[in-house]
Amino acid sequence: MADDIAVLLDMDGTLIDSRDTVVGCMRAALRDLGYELPPEETLDWIVGPPLVDTIGVLLGRYGDARGAECLAGYRRHYAGHMADPSPLFPGFEGVLEGLVAEGRRLYLATSKALPFARALLDAHGLSSLFSGFYGADMDDRNSEKPEIIAAALREQRIDPSRAVMVGDRLYDIAGAKANRVRSLGVLWGYGGRAELTAAGADALVERPADLPAAIAAMFQPA
Repeated sequence: MADDIAVLLDMDGTLIDSRDTVVGCMRAALRDLGYELPPEETLDWIVGPPLVDTIGVLLGRYGDARGAECLAGYRRHYAGHMADPSPLFPGFEGVLEGLVAEGRRLYLATSKALPFARALLDAHGLSSLFSGFYGADMDDRNSEKPEIIAAALREQRIDPSRAVMVGDRLYDIAGAKANRVRSLGVLWGYGGRAELTAAGADALVERPADLPAAIAAMFQPA
């Protein structure tokens, strides 16, 4: 039955096109510490992983251990963008509403700080479509995908065999595998076909409009 399928959705790169905001805020946070990244460096790779990991890699270039200060700066700059939220990816109009109408239960599963994630969903009028919200703390604790997905499964009493994680990066796929959950990689985000295939995604989907059919196909009897 459709109504016992749980759909766990990543945010950055899956629902929200947040690249410019994430990259801009990280550049600003590093600038506050005295570092200017080369303008030609795209930094697409920083969208998706836990921020503590990303900041560790970036500051490691300079032998700088001020990770907590950089994280606080990033959060401060990001908060300044909440009145101007990142857009949904084109093609999502009516997609989430359609999934709910089919009886799917939607859960947010993001490495983004949960207060920011909730505010973005509110800004786009989507919060009411979700049955639960899971993400990182403001200090970036609980930001790893395996633990985020595990918390959703545990607290919502979701049968892993009746759940699918939808995301654009290898972290989403790895988190799903760690919890024995199906994984659906999206090709409009920041990871790409090669990354998602190498990570072992169970299936790939090219357009938001194709999500309902792709999810349904994953739960068809063999």
